[in-house]
Formats: sequence, C-alpha cells, structure tokens
Amino acid sequence: MGSNLSLAEEIGKLIDAKKGDDIVILDLRGISSVADYFVIASGNSDRQVVAIADHVEDELAKNGIYTKYKDGMKTGRWVVMDYHDILVHIFHKEEREYYNLERLWNDAKKIVLKVDSQGSIHYN
Repeated sequence: MGSNLSLAEEIGKLIDAKKGDDIVILDLRGISSVADYFVIASGNSDRQVVAIADHVEDELAKNGIYTKYKDGMKTGRWVVMDYHDILVHIFHKEEREYYNLERLWNDAKKIVLKVDSQGSIHYN
C-alpha cells in the first residue's frame, strides 16, 4: 500500500467514511520510537467509536493489512489499534479532550485531514 504516511492517510479516509470527527495525523518520526504516526479521531458515541474501529480493521484486512494489537472495543471510549508503525486512536469526544494526545505530543508535526465528497484528502 506504499509508505506509512499513505497508510495513515488511508486510515483517515476510512475514519471519515464512518463520520469520524477531527481527524489528525501526528508525525512522530525522529521524536519517538513508539510509532512513526498516530492517527487520532473522535466519535460521538461509544457505538460510533467501535463502528469506526471495525470499519478500519475490516477494510485494511481486505488489503492484507492486519492490526498487531487492539484494545478498547468493549467500552468504546478509547480504541487503540496497532498497525506496527502507525497507532490509531479513536476516542469518544470526552476521552479525547481529557487525554489530549495532541498536547502530550506537541513536538510532533500535526496534519489535520479533511476529506472531500470525492474522497480526496486536503490538509489544514
């Protein structure tokens, strides 16, 4: 599927397809050995958070890309999905505000994604 950034962007599109909000990619290269990128997004309910995570997992699996680890599916408050060099964080809005990963990783380059009606990505 190409580079890690391309995969992070594809994950952003998949999140957008399930109406995820505030989709952000944090570029952690050179800052952390945890991952190259975090993809962070919000859902409006526990069910939506789980539905977004399920959609991402199902669609990537169709391309032979499988999560190494995931957690949080039972509660739907904060789902973490590990795709090796990309960690996907799908939060319920309240948890996202509380944990504020963007602030914790404020040294990372922040890429805000907007997906238009044709599925093209635009950066803010």
